[in-house]
Amino acid sequence: MEKFTKFESRMVALPVDNIDTDQIIPARFLKTISKDGLGDQLFYDWRYESDGSPKPDFILNQAESKTRQVLLAGDNFGCGSSREHAPWALTQYGFRAVISTSFADIFKQNSLKNGLLPIVVSRETHARLFANPGATVGVDLEARTLTIEGGATVQFPVDEFSRTCLLQGVDELGYILAQDEAIRAYEARRTGSINTLAAA
Repeated sequence: MEKFTKFESRMVALPVDNIDTDQIIPARFLKTISKDGLGDQLFYDWRYESDGSPKPDFILNQAESKTRQVLLAGDNFGCGSSREHAPWALTQYGFRAVISTSFADIFKQNSLKNGLLPIVVSRETHARLFANPGATVGVDLEARTLTIEGGATVQFPVDEFSRTCLLQGVDELGYILAQDEAIRAYEARRTGSINTLAAA
């Protein structure tokens, strides 16, 4: 996983509440354990006709969307069943962050573990963003801030462990493996203490 760095991007606006994980990535695409190609299957049933041809009016099929890294979504994004394929599909398309007023807990945790930043904003900020949906925003995970076009900055919550992992570009296992030296030192001290007690 790459380190999560500060960036600016224009937004892709999808003003729909309660978008569930089956809409993000339909269940028939969950057989793969590879992330390759999942970006093409993102919002598949909304993006494509029954014959597989793209729907030209859907936002993700428009040329300007393909370079944008922030999805501005409706409330309760990512509800429904748990599937890591949902954040995989979003990141494979090119998104690095999703903005909403709320996220389903499992989707939120899956996102943080897979390099996708879920940004929770107030309803006031959310409405302001949707009033200018093509605007550029700045995302600074280290400072936990979202900068809105015009210079206004709002704070967003993210737990410290997830923030650390994203900034370092590691998952939970990678974080633990990076502590190898400290773990070995602890085990050596512990073994020494046990041996001392046994000798006594």
